[in-house]
Amino acid sequence: MGAIRAEHSLAGSNPDWAQDFRDSLGLETWSQAIAPVVDRLSVGARLELDDGLLLYRHADLAELGRLAHLAKQARFGNKAFFNHNVHINPTNVCALACRFCAFRRSKRQDDAYTFSTEDYVEDLARYADHVTEVHSVGGLHPDWDVTTYEAMFSAAKAAYPHVSIKALTAVEVKHLAIQSNLTVKETLQRLFDAGLDQLPGGGAEILDDEVRAIICNGKESSQEYLDIHATVHELGHVSNCTMLFGTVESLEQRVIHMLRLREVADSTGGFQCFVPYPFLPDDTRLPQAQLATGVEVLRTIAVSRLMLDSIPHIKAYRMNVGDGLGELALRFGADDIDGTVQKESIMHLAGSTAPLDADRRRMARLIHDAGAEAWERNSDYTSFTRYVAPPPPKRRGLKMAIE
Repeated sequence: MGAIRAEHSLAGSNPDWAQDFRDSLGLETWSQAIAPVVDRLSVGARLELDDGLLLYRHADLAELGRLAHLAKQARFGNKAFFNHNVHINPTNVCALACRFCAFRRSKRQDDAYTFSTEDYVEDLARYADHVTEVHSVGGLHPDWDVTTYEAMFSAAKAAYPHVSIKALTAVEVKHLAIQSNLTVKETLQRLFDAGLDQLPGGGAEILDDEVRAIICNGKESSQEYLDIHATVHELGHVSNCTMLFGTVESLEQRVIHMLRLREVADSTGGFQCFVPYPFLPDDTRLPQAQLATGVEVLRTIAVSRLMLDSIPHIKAYRMNVGDGLGELALRFGADDIDGTVQKESIMHLAGSTAPLDADRRRMARLIHDAGAEAWERNSDYTSFTRYVAPPPPKRRGLKMAIE
């Protein structure tokens, strides 16, 4: 498994989860339609393309959710995870113009912005006493190279060493490598040396180059995305992976996307979390998008839990799907709902209405309403603490005058 440590590969899982899952399947009654998949899972066989398509087309959504929830419970019991984080996007200036993106601006637009190192650290200072992770992605600024982010990350780490830096999508890494006349591996090593801890999974979209030519022409190819993350893992660091669905892709392309991610996970052990999220259409330029329904979001969460057996965590990304659907997803195979996210730009410009003021108490309430236990995690899924909300403050009432 390359240079990935065992604690990262396990990422809080029950080591015997696969056998426990197989055992649990025999305690349930399943319909004839889903039986072929259940039979494969019962003998430890991995699901393949046809199995994924069967699950996507299975008419009984509740049964699919029950199957995925058993897999989640075998791995993590009744736990559901969150962390305390903030999103800081250093620039919205981008050399590309992806058709699904509402965040990108050209240098000439009035609302374009770029952070200096001082701006970045000053913004982080507003949240650093309360968060354990800063998540930073942004545009491909035509004037920035690896030294720009080296300065940001090293200054942030010097000021706030307890804050984990999860930053830069694969295409940003590629852009910085080109701008700096370095290899991807050299670029990543310099960024890690400067204080970067891990990569988020953004930018995978759909790992099919025909789809990418339509929705994000000019970004890294499917194989480049996979190769960059594999290099991250080779260097001993972990990353997440994603899937943007509901644009122009087919169900088959979604399942193939999962299988391609699973292949890397099998090889490196470095993907810790898969984050599927639906396309949000507001203010974007993709009128032919199919737009996923809430049912389709839950179905995709469930299918990914069953297909991606070598990626421990499945996240219902609250900033994208909203609190209500995120809560439901915790019964459909998801075990994580991201974090408190004190600030966020990209999803909200695209149309997200998820609130940004969620604190630990509110996150715990959401998880408890889903019938799960709230566990606060660190950024790389190696430390977990059961979150017990403090009692609410006593409310002071006005004294009543009694005659």
